[in-house]
Amino acid sequence: MRLALCLVALAAAAAGMISAHAQGELAHAIAMQGKPALDANFSHFAYANPAAPKGGRLVQGVLGTFDSLNPFIVRGLPPQAMRAPLVSASNAISGTVVESLMVRGFDEPFTLYGLLAQTVETDATRSYVTFTLNPAARFSDGTPVTAEDVVFSWKLFRDKGRPNQRTYYSKVAKAEIVGERAVRFDLTGSEDRELPLILGLMSVLPKHAINPDTFEETTLKPLIGSGPYVVAGVDPGKSITLKRNPDYWGRDLAVNRGFWNFDEVRVDYYRDANSYHEAFKKGLFDARLEGDPGRWQTAYDFPALREGRVVKETFHNGLPKPSVFLAFNTRRAIFSDIRVREALSLLYDFEWINKNIFFGLYRRSGSYFAESELSARGVPADERERALLAPYPGAVRADVLDGTWAPPVSDSTGRDRALMRRALDLLSQAGYELRGADLVARASGKPFVFELLVSSRDEERLALIYASNLRRAGITVQVRLVDAVQFETRRIAFEFDMVYTRADQSLSPGNEQTFYWSSAAAESQGSRNYMGIKSPAADAMIAALLEAQSRPDVVAAVRALDRVLMSGFYMVPLFSIPDQWLARWITIRHPATTSLHGIVPETWWRTTP
Repeated sequence: MRLALCLVALAAAAAGMISAHAQGELAHAIAMQGKPALDANFSHFAYANPAAPKGGRLVQGVLGTFDSLNPFIVRGLPPQAMRAPLVSASNAISGTVVESLMVRGFDEPFTLYGLLAQTVETDATRSYVTFTLNPAARFSDGTPVTAEDVVFSWKLFRDKGRPNQRTYYSKVAKAEIVGERAVRFDLTGSEDRELPLILGLMSVLPKHAINPDTFEETTLKPLIGSGPYVVAGVDPGKSITLKRNPDYWGRDLAVNRGFWNFDEVRVDYYRDANSYHEAFKKGLFDARLEGDPGRWQTAYDFPALREGRVVKETFHNGLPKPSVFLAFNTRRAIFSDIRVREALSLLYDFEWINKNIFFGLYRRSGSYFAESELSARGVPADERERALLAPYPGAVRADVLDGTWAPPVSDSTGRDRALMRRALDLLSQAGYELRGADLVARASGKPFVFELLVSSRDEERLALIYASNLRRAGITVQVRLVDAVQFETRRIAFEFDMVYTRADQSLSPGNEQTFYWSSAAAESQGSRNYMGIKSPAADAMIAALLEAQSRPDVVAAVRALDRVLMSGFYMVPLFSIPDQWLARWITIRHPATTSLHGIVPETWWRTTP
């Protein structure tokens, strides 16, 4: 009897151990690979100053406009703001007014720490994830944040949110409330190890204050959220004002120490780049990130800077460098031939433009993950990459596979004849020929004409230089400058031939790559697959990335994807931005430590000069 009881007890203990392993462990944080860098007792992030003074007002300036306060839908243009990299597409609402279950740690590639969610739980295979809410969490109207709000938000974004949200959240097999404050997401069959983190970044909206039937309509009515600020004023298209919520529930959390230091944040919007810059010089807003090296070198010699009341700073970060491209819309017949796309890429004279316009400060990569370990540029494919690419012969050029491919280098004269000959030869192979001064389709005689869509004078200047180069090859480019609203409306609807765009990547690419490059996203309006890429090889590399369980597997999958994209000539690489250039009035201060992701404006504060 005693032996039988012992065996029963051992079996029960073993079953309990198996059950505990299957259920995972409660944790304060979750990392994409490995373990979080900070333990549960951390006091604050290293790039935040917990002693930063509170109070005052931050005025931001943004080049653009807005016509909606809902950043979670396709329709409308939400208000943008200067935010930390990779945060909520830099809109002014997410994170400040509406909070997510967890927040990023900006000193790690992809690790989340608890915010609305006090704990997170998942298993080794990430077949589920459970979030338990902080009992103190409250919306700005005083209503507790509940598990019902979490499930409601998930369903709302899954059914009516932006295309990426619909894609991500539809992978959840089931969501159920567990106990009083917890929600368990069943991820069975998703084969997506990033999905628990994607759900961790999900914004939570109040069920009692949202009408699902009208959620997809643009609105200037402020959303109710649980964040440190509330929307206090809106001048449509011109400015938005956020004021501190004095009853903010999360002010003392470790993830918030040193953050949200201003009593008020106002964002002013400017339509013209010149008036935008002049407004900064006059002190109408406090800080600006500069993206034009010409202006950075020549346009900041004004009295306030000479007197030390304005400072210029350069910040380095460990992210893949932001890159600017001209994207071909391959849905258009004129750009369906890869030889045409390669030819037009040859005709962008980076060396002349960098020397004469950009003071030699830009670099050109051609990689979609520029200057990081994830980039395939200049690196021969290893065994892991070759195994991933083996089922797709022809998807990657031989010179891209062996790491010898690079964007063309001109003689910097602006009239490189060797590159012109190479481009015309490719165009001839694609069925075009020069007749007089015009390039025409050999079969139909139809001239080679397309429109290039831009949204600012700076973009227009660059586009006109490129159009001049193409005109030498007989190609006519109609550069179309439109306002920010029309630009975004046409871009998300894929109503363009070629469009000016920018790619920002993280050190931990994941589900967003489906939104950028997948066949499914090619016909999904609102996605960022502006090019219309439909590549089985790209789809497979994205799938391999989502299944990767180690850093070497992640790097191999991303490099393989990079090779597929480079080989397809889907965009003309213009330049990569090496650093963050910031000009600020000295009444605005920031922590001494810069995060791995670069500047974090949410940690700034105001002081007297």
